Amino acid sequence: MEIKIMKNILDANDRLAAENRAYFSNRHITAVNVMASPGSGKTSVILKIIEAFGKETGISVIEGDIASSIDADTIDRLGIPVVQINTGGGCHLDANMIQAAVKDLALKDNSLLFIENVGNLVCPSAFDVGETLRMIIASVPEGHDKPYKYTSMFEAADVIILNKMDLMPYIDFDKESFYKGIKALNTKAPIFEISCRTGFGLKEFLQWLKNQASDN
Repeated sequence: MEIKIMKNILDANDRLAAENRAYFSNRHITAVNVMASPGSGKTSVILKIIEAFGKETGISVIEGDIASSIDADTIDRLGIPVVQINTGGGCHLDANMIQAAVKDLALKDNSLLFIENVGNLVCPSAFDVGETLRMIIASVPEGHDKPYKYTSMFEAADVIILNKMDLMPYIDFDKESFYKGIKALNTKAPIFEISCRTGFGLKEFLQWLKNQASDN
């Protein structure tokens, strides 16, 4: 019975996700589902993208958190359209939440929408929200074992960011093992090593993202 209930939930979600995807595609909106553990740097990466691309790109953000509006308030102060979704304990965003949030955003055609999902490496990967790209952010302090423990997250990624590279000299992080774990699951997703604090690697990543948005 529990399996049937979960299947019904996912089926309903997938139908709404398909509607979201069609909406984004028809308007050439690149919707990026940003998924990561708490503290890995989801908001920091989005802020660096905003800083590099500027308002003229038409960036909008949906912020997902269990509680609070701390990150949304930070983005709002930059003059970027943002909607906060508080799940009240829910561990992920779903397609219905995104569909409702989009109604409160005046999305422009040929623009970028960042969906900052709730911070964890389990539930978000199971729920399609209609995104164009799935961006997974890992960070050096989390350790190199994450691809081995959270396989579905890295398997579904369209791009993988390894953040906080400036901490590499101080952390026992086996980069070879990290890459090996990812390549066993996903050979297509590019991996970018960056540091939001120092700017390391950001130029290459931002150029890749710009190319993806241009192709959409």
